Amino acid sequence: MSHSSKSGPSQRMLRVGEQVRHALSETLQRGEILDPLIEMAVISVSEVRMSPDLKIATAFVSPLGAKDPDAVVEALNKHAKFVRGRVSPSLRQMKYMPEFRFRLDTSYDNFQKINELLHSPEVARDLAHDDEGEK
Repeated sequence: MSHSSKSGPSQRMLRVGEQVRHALSETLQRGEILDPLIEMAVISVSEVRMSPDLKIATAFVSPLGAKDPDAVVEALNKHAKFVRGRVSPSLRQMKYMPEFRFRLDTSYDNFQKINELLHSPEVARDLAHDDEGEK
């Protein structure tokens, strides 16, 4: 094992997170969770982050078509143990079945804000000034 002081998830955490994401997506697509909030939304799982011991899986989800995305995430957390049981056959190779925690994925909102900022008149003006200074 290397003793480098790098931060961030290990290759193993990333690989397992991706396996869990696939298994979770398949489970949600089958519509096995009997909850009106969850049934009415198409839930996209954008990322699953694993804890270093691989015992906690934090799933970042986007409930598409939901009037109240926070309520859908709350419902998913309420059914987390049921989801864990449904996902487990797909993840038989894991020593421990992770505990699921669901969070709202706000990355798209962040991208939208950055895009709006980059196209704002102030940024365009500053970029124009930079171009003039280079000549």
